[in-house]
Amino acid sequence: MIETAGRPGRSGTPWVTWTVLAVCGAVFLVGPVSGLNPVYGTGPGLLSAQTDYFARWGVVPQELLHGSPWALCTPLTALFVHGNWLHLLGNMLFLYVFGAMTEAHLGRTAFLCCYLLTGYLALFGYAAVHAHSERTLVGASGAISGVLGAFLYLFPRARVTSLFPFLFFLPLRFPAWAVLLFWFALQWLATGTDAGRPGVAYLAHVVGFALGFGYAWGLRTPAARVKDAARSTEGDKPT
Repeated sequence: MIETAGRPGRSGTPWVTWTVLAVCGAVFLVGPVSGLNPVYGTGPGLLSAQTDYFARWGVVPQELLHGSPWALCTPLTALFVHGNWLHLLGNMLFLYVFGAMTEAHLGRTAFLCCYLLTGYLALFGYAAVHAHSERTLVGASGAISGVLGAFLYLFPRARVTSLFPFLFFLPLRFPAWAVLLFWFALQWLATGTDAGRPGVAYLAHVVGFALGFGYAWGLRTPAARVKDAARSTEGDKPT
């Protein structure tokens, strides 16, 4: 579990962040994956519906690069589809923690463009490397990785509280740059497991993170980057 302590941003309520959270939650609940919609039945019928659902709205690298024009839209639709409850809740937690502050300082339009653009290109980048894979990719993790990259650029000295299972879930606070670069390194090392097999598409995380950092850097303005730790955290008084 990760959380940040931050003051409300200049743009007020983070409507884009909240909207993405709501849309992803609604899509999951009404779809066949949640198992809560009786329209899709149970047992083998439900499993068949889930397979068709992923194939329709998810990214299949081989089809994206060599299939119909519709396949070019799937990197966007896949951002709002998740494979199970844990997948959904994990992604939404990261978006909830890092999205609001990032949106506040980028602005709603720029944040929305960052989210959609990095998410699209993260999935497309994975597909380009695994051009012949028939594995279906779904989830917002590529886009959320982009948000993490933008957050790192904007708030490198923000204090991030992390709970480490191997330390008996002891809450420890670290600078955002330390936490997020450690996370990025883990994703980079794990890309060796990306071989078209089922699992986590770590390469999409790496691509999304790098693009998000580059996006925020490209939009840099004199006031864009928060360098003063007192401005990016609550509870810490300036010295």
